Amino acid sequence: MTVSGTDGLSEQEFRQRRADWLEIRAGDLAAVLETAGPRLFKLLPDDLGDRTLVAAVTVARVAADEARAQSVAETVGWLERLIPGGPLHDLEGAVRELRSRLAASGEPALWSWNAEGWERMLLWRWRWGQPPAEDPARARAEWRTRWSVDIPGVGAVDCPERAPRRHGRQLVTLTEFIVGEPEPLRLLAQAVLDAPGTAAAVQDAVLLREEHLQGAGHLTWLAEQQACVEQLEAWRRRNQDRGSDATRSFLAELSEAVKRYMSLILQPAIDALSACERALLGDSKHGARRSAADYLDAFLDAQEQPGEESWRDEQLSVDVEQQARERNELGETTWHGMLGTVPVWYRIITSREERAAALAYSGKPSTSVIRVRTGSTTQSSLSDLFGFGGPGEEHEEWYPEPGIEIDYAPDSAFDLCALLAVAQLGHARLEFLMLRGDGRFHRLRSVRARVRVDDTAVWRRWALEGLSELVPDPEDLADLIAREDEDGTDESDAADARTRADDRGPSDSDTPGAGPRPARDGLPEALLSKVRALLRKAENPGATEEEARAYLAKATELMAKYGIEQAMLDDAVTEPERPVDRIVDLYPPYVKEGRRLLARIGYEMRCRSVYPGGKDNRHRVHLFGFETDLQATEMLFASLRLQMLEGADRADRLHRPETEDVRAYKRSWMLGFVREVTARIGAAQQAAKAAAEEQAVADEEPTSGRSVALVLADRTTIVEARLAAQYPKLNKTRPTKFKGSGYWQGVADGRHADIGGTAVADEEPGAQLIR
Repeated sequence: MTVSGTDGLSEQEFRQRRADWLEIRAGDLAAVLETAGPRLFKLLPDDLGDRTLVAAVTVARVAADEARAQSVAETVGWLERLIPGGPLHDLEGAVRELRSRLAASGEPALWSWNAEGWERMLLWRWRWGQPPAEDPARARAEWRTRWSVDIPGVGAVDCPERAPRRHGRQLVTLTEFIVGEPEPLRLLAQAVLDAPGTAAAVQDAVLLREEHLQGAGHLTWLAEQQACVEQLEAWRRRNQDRGSDATRSFLAELSEAVKRYMSLILQPAIDALSACERALLGDSKHGARRSAADYLDAFLDAQEQPGEESWRDEQLSVDVEQQARERNELGETTWHGMLGTVPVWYRIITSREERAAALAYSGKPSTSVIRVRTGSTTQSSLSDLFGFGGPGEEHEEWYPEPGIEIDYAPDSAFDLCALLAVAQLGHARLEFLMLRGDGRFHRLRSVRARVRVDDTAVWRRWALEGLSELVPDPEDLADLIAREDEDGTDESDAADARTRADDRGPSDSDTPGAGPRPARDGLPEALLSKVRALLRKAENPGATEEEARAYLAKATELMAKYGIEQAMLDDAVTEPERPVDRIVDLYPPYVKEGRRLLARIGYEMRCRSVYPGGKDNRHRVHLFGFETDLQATEMLFASLRLQMLEGADRADRLHRPETEDVRAYKRSWMLGFVREVTARIGAAQQAAKAAAEEQAVADEEPTSGRSVALVLADRTTIVEARLAAQYPKLNKTRPTKFKGSGYWQGVADGRHADIGGTAVADEEPGAQLIR
């Protein structure tokens, strides 16, 4: 970062950084299409230029269609024109598949409130790369036919770095601009910008914003110049009231120089950016928009994503129809929810007049149509669907627009986030439902219901204020929503899991005279008692770190060794142990980190794990494995979770920088700790397996005639087959991201230094799955 000097970023460098970033972002979006919609990716034509860019435009267009509340059939219509021989393929199924996976891809550019901006910018980028046409008008018509949308033409967005030229200026840094000012102002400004405190403040501000800028070097440069302006102005305000009138006048001249830089150079370049670039730059700032992005990111991460059936135009999904039936039985005709990243308002039509009004509704914003309760007085009273007022009042004329009143509870994190999504998007998907004669519901109409700009500003502010009070840290949002959803189902689901485990039938330990040999349904009690004692010693606050490590290593070694010996025993008998499954409930604090710890321990212990998905299951992990391995996993998890929480508190006291957020530091420390301890468990498993192989060779009569590796591989295959049978369609979890600097301290505390990266991706071999 350059705060002073004359080596400002030239227009050419700015343009190159922007081009590099667009190329990388197009690749990221193309990868989403290749992963989430592989059928569409394979069908894309080769005659439209860069295939990566075409794929990026396609996935952004599908996401934008979802945000616009367009049906699958409408999306298929333009795809049939884009793809040669499109009608010959199952494009409808491919679109439904892609839509159901967009939100889970973790790509912010495809969220409903961003999708249209990215669609336009990528279409502009695609048009920019097309070869010159002899007949531009004909070429534009052909492009419009293929894409079914107007391609953005030449404009300021093509070269935002040239925007200052309108004022006879060039794109330069604040320091370079100040060089042209009179010497007293120039010297003072340079002295302030060169001060160590100013440079550090600018660097901190840029680092905080970089995370939200998605690697855009040109936007980072603009953010740096904004930070320089803010710091220089902050210094001027602190000193404005000091000294003589001449001093105050001089500082006022300095402020005017800074304002000239903003109005002549910086702001014109920002205004010439595309809409999505301006949104990225604006959302990266601290304040309401930054908070909105953080809360919505956490909200979507915790959301249950709809399946492919939710995107069938001809029928309702099972979940929506069931909800409509339950609401109708309670006499409720309106409610709200989320469909992917799009907020949805539902209305059950109960009369012929309402049906006529629903079919006539244009979707344009009108306070007489959509009224949102936000914990205060509604905008207008509503006594019936059309807003007629009392039953005794008569109206000679009325326009058939349906009035819908939606309640957003001020103490519900889910409701506040859903309303925030409406405010960000500027509209919601409005579903009109009707009850058929056979008792089932069908969709009368789906429309894009837009809201007024004034309303979105009020709703955004109200929702953010409520969220900041309910859950100051967005990282805690999923936990709060899960607690709101708890309605007694947790215990019943856990009971179902226990019932499945009990259905395995009687165990050998139930047989009279079975003796101390290994139980058929798990580890023998003597061994469990010994392992528990070792774990208690490891957790004893009086133990030194070396002693705790030794106790934990011994406990892990015993469980690894015995699990492998049990596997060989099962392989030798006629009726081997069968895999089982169970649901493990986790509790705050740090539920996400606890889930990750449990999943990775289970993976090293030959178990497999699934995050069931859904609002009622956010605190759960569904484990699959053999009983001995599951017991070992749960025992290790109970011990390591306690040590992880205590270790994070200790590291926070000893090592966290004063200016760093406590939770961010602890989370990053925990990720490093989890990686180290699970790597050690994996090493213990490998050592036990090698020892078992050596013992089998030394005995010259292996128990089963098969190697330990083959036995364990077979068990793992059986476990994975059982998981696949219960969860035939699984998605990878989103990569784990963290902001704190404690990761390497967690690694060091875990006695493992060879760990790479500050973003631990879940695509590694031990990745947990999500339903």
